Amino acid sequence: MTADLTESGNRYAGATPGTETLLAEVLAEVVGVERVPVDGNFFDDLGADSLVMAQFCARVRKREDLPSVSMKEIYRHPTISSLAAALAEDPSTPVASAAPAPIEEAAPTGRAQYVLCGALQVLFILGYSYVAALVLSRGLEWISAGSGVIGVYLRSVLFGGAAFLGLCAVPIAAKWLLVGEWRPDRIRIWSLAYVRFWIVKTLVRSNPLVLFAGSPLYVLYLRSLGAKVGRGAVVLSGNVPVCTDLLTIGDGAVIRQDASFTCYRAQAGLIRTGTVTLGRNVLVGEVSVLDIDTSMGDEARLAHASSLHAGQAVPAGEHWHGSPGRRGPEVDHRTVEPAGCGTLRKVVYSVLQLSKVLLLQVPLVIGGVVLLVTQVPQFAVLLGSGPPVFTGWTFYRDALTTSFVLFSGFVVAGLLLVATVPRLLNLAVEPGRVRPLYGFHYGVHRVIARLTNITFFTYLFGDSSAVVHYLRGLGYDLSRVEQTGSNFGLEVKQENPYLSFVGSGTMVADGLSIINADYSSTSFKVSRTTIGPHNFVGNYVAYPAQGRTGDDCLLATKVMVPVDGEVREGVGLLGSPSFEIPRSVQRDSRFDHLKGGAELRRRLAAKNRHNAATMGLYLLTRWFFLFGLTVIVLAAVDVYRSLGAPVIVLAGVLALVFGVVYFALVERAATRFQASTERR
Repeated sequence: MTADLTESGNRYAGATPGTETLLAEVLAEVVGVERVPVDGNFFDDLGADSLVMAQFCARVRKREDLPSVSMKEIYRHPTISSLAAALAEDPSTPVASAAPAPIEEAAPTGRAQYVLCGALQVLFILGYSYVAALVLSRGLEWISAGSGVIGVYLRSVLFGGAAFLGLCAVPIAAKWLLVGEWRPDRIRIWSLAYVRFWIVKTLVRSNPLVLFAGSPLYVLYLRSLGAKVGRGAVVLSGNVPVCTDLLTIGDGAVIRQDASFTCYRAQAGLIRTGTVTLGRNVLVGEVSVLDIDTSMGDEARLAHASSLHAGQAVPAGEHWHGSPGRRGPEVDHRTVEPAGCGTLRKVVYSVLQLSKVLLLQVPLVIGGVVLLVTQVPQFAVLLGSGPPVFTGWTFYRDALTTSFVLFSGFVVAGLLLVATVPRLLNLAVEPGRVRPLYGFHYGVHRVIARLTNITFFTYLFGDSSAVVHYLRGLGYDLSRVEQTGSNFGLEVKQENPYLSFVGSGTMVADGLSIINADYSSTSFKVSRTTIGPHNFVGNYVAYPAQGRTGDDCLLATKVMVPVDGEVREGVGLLGSPSFEIPRSVQRDSRFDHLKGGAELRRRLAAKNRHNAATMGLYLLTRWFFLFGLTVIVLAAVDVYRSLGAPVIVLAGVLALVFGVVYFALVERAATRFQASTERR
């Protein structure tokens, strides 16, 4: 390869002065050759790809004697000579030699302070677990004393309701007692102030009200933590902000799913807290990120897959996109007309949500556990007054049987659940029709999204031939599948699988998020989302229903899918905002012989056998993990009469340690197995 790149007919980097020479030297290091021709095409002549050129851009940015280079410039000027000329002509290109803003670094932390911080964290976990275990043990004893099924149910409702309110109130009280009001500050990691920050963050994010994201109850939760949230604001993202006093959300604002606005950042040994301010009727798109000290004026818009870096401010009424955000075309991502959504509707919806939890879900879990332990003979023996039985082999046989029944029941029942219940609920969904928030149809929409996004099954079937059958069972329209054995990765999610279409021959890497719904502060609408045939979709792409891509497109990792302009076909898209790149390069033709025929069938059969084995191992490791947890739980039940509440804390700690050690060993075993397979 070196000889091909240094033919005498080409103009060599060593013979050119200035920027060309330096850029060529960096590129030669990245591609692993002695010299590169300044007129050689990065992709066609050098065989580079986007990852290689991303490394090149990163190395150039570290050089003080070179201007920084972006991937967009790489594709626009795919030779050293044209790139150097473009950089010389563009006076706005940032120069790396300009001194960057200094980063404040914290003083080094001593070992004693590091150990003290860890010890306090462990003490908090143990203390909180002990109090919870004490309350749980007393509650279960009180419930078990109830007469009959009705008595157990009523006591389960009372205890479950009190426990739920306690779990909701403790994080709020802890925030105000330990921190008070958050202010812009710098907290040194491993300090006592950091311990308070960590405790509050842990409790705030474990509050059961986090599960109510997209509900008025979640907005009330943020307000109780000090956030200034206006009337009619809708927060769909479950990424809970921590420094909530620094968060301001104006009236009628909408924050889409998976958006992040934590109001803090970790940098150089410090936790820096800062404000996030959103004006009236602001829209923050899906999977967008708002750093500290950012703001958006009234009626401003931030597109999907975009971000605001520290210090950025979107003026009122402007539409921004990209990462970092910049002013973009006037494309309104809020495409839903408003609907009637008054206070009464919100109150009724919230009451029904709480009723479902407090009168159905919590009592069924707590009462079911009590009836299981007190009525099933095997558990009754464990609770007896005799000596502990967990030393006998029959104990472990029963634990193995119990864990197998529970695990296999979960898998079978889970598959039946996701294949039937959402399909029945979808009969009430009418695509394209605007519905008010917080009503029956909104509740159906949310239930469909939750039931069809169980990650256990996507991890089980993903990256195998089975995943297309699983997605079809969910409701996807996959047209005619061109089976590759890797049509979809391990992570794929959607809001409504029955409105998700993926064309024939399309391959999807991990992290695809299909956006089927649009929201205003009072209404929502579900729509069909279509990804065209013969596409390749990279990692962590959020694809909206308005996406303007057609056939034979490459959507690079974390690309912002365009929602305006002409339909893109036969091109690649990279970046946020996206720009066009070649759909393929010459080196891709090396795999043309694998697109069909006997060789494809042979390799696909081999991959299917390998995937069947790995799926079996995945199920086996999860079952063994459940078996270990079952042993710990049954042993705790066995000695509960003699030790009381502390045994619940001990069981929780053992379960945590077991999980960490077990999955670490599984990961090491899998890595060694993979290495030995590759050597063969």
